Amino acid sequence: MKLFFKNKAVMSGVFMMIFYQIIMIGVFTSGYSAIPKNIGDLSVAIVNEDQQYGVEFAKQLEQDLPFHVQTNTNLKTAQQKLEDRDIYLIMHIPQDFTQKLSAPDQQVQLNYYINQSNPATTNSTVQNVVTQITDKISAQLQTRSIEGVLQNVKMPEAQAKEVAADIVNKVHANVVASNPQPAGMHNQMAPMFLTMSSYVGAMIYSMMAIGALNQLKGKLGKWKAFLSLQGTNAMIALIVPLIGLSIYFAVHGYGASTFVHMWLLHALELFAAIQFTSIFCLLFGQAGMMLNLPLLLIQTIANGSVVPQVMMPGFFKAISHISVMFYTVQLDYNLLFGGGNSAFLLLGLVLVAVSALTINAVIHHFKPYSKLSPNAAPQPLFM
Repeated sequence: MKLFFKNKAVMSGVFMMIFYQIIMIGVFTSGYSAIPKNIGDLSVAIVNEDQQYGVEFAKQLEQDLPFHVQTNTNLKTAQQKLEDRDIYLIMHIPQDFTQKLSAPDQQVQLNYYINQSNPATTNSTVQNVVTQITDKISAQLQTRSIEGVLQNVKMPEAQAKEVAADIVNKVHANVVASNPQPAGMHNQMAPMFLTMSSYVGAMIYSMMAIGALNQLKGKLGKWKAFLSLQGTNAMIALIVPLIGLSIYFAVHGYGASTFVHMWLLHALELFAAIQFTSIFCLLFGQAGMMLNLPLLLIQTIANGSVVPQVMMPGFFKAISHISVMFYTVQLDYNLLFGGGNSAFLLLGLVLVAVSALTINAVIHHFKPYSKLSPNAAPQPLFM
């Protein structure tokens, strides 16, 4: 047993076990602490079209809701923001709110707009908010508080008391859900796992590919080897995503057009991930995995599949802007379920890929190499 403890391979394994625990528990604990602590960072919109009691009611809601509340917007603009995930809920007070409130035989309808093309935690939070708001409204619209409101709109006191007595269950929540997700946890988690599977594969591949580059650049020439590797990367990135997507679409198909768009997106993601993870392999060789692994775990938070970007702790929010996984996950939501801002997200992914490729070219330029004779044997990849 002492011999095993003295063995470098065994001790390296022990080190990796400890290292993995530290980074995984550290990343997940700090990242997921945002739920529910940062719920207040979500933005919602109150669109009021009633110029009587609706004005007072909207002001009261703005004070009570634990969110960033936007009130100076119309319904059409708010719906576009909802589609783009700039806001996560719209509460619409219709023009006839006070009128129906004053009529004993009519029910007051409040409209809530929700974009379901979001992480399950966000959708659950928004649904709970809708229920809480409706219950709170029903409570506020009872007894003396409502009597004063109705008298302010010139209703006689006796009639106001009669209406107030019948106000229970008068408020109806009309939830308008856009971009619904198909039933099944496998569909809700598809953007995360489709993206992560490609990224993990790219991370492992990049370590091996850079080893091959180091073997062949002396034989082929520095830049010919680099450009040949990039051509290989592009071809692999185009072919490999077909396997995972075919498995998923066999379980739950979304149509040929969606499949093609997902294929092209994940081909771009895989190429970007290869470039991104190759940076540290070029700099540090196999030891680059010690940096790529933490970055992988960090991106499981920063990709926005569980914690929306607006709720992320500052460090994870910063990483999301340069994260291959963030842009891909958000685009997956758009392609599979619906959503806006696709052009911006696609541009972000392209910029990450181009920037990483440029950084790799610069690193490669400054890395020394020696030419080999055509008959020289290549050095082993792993020592």
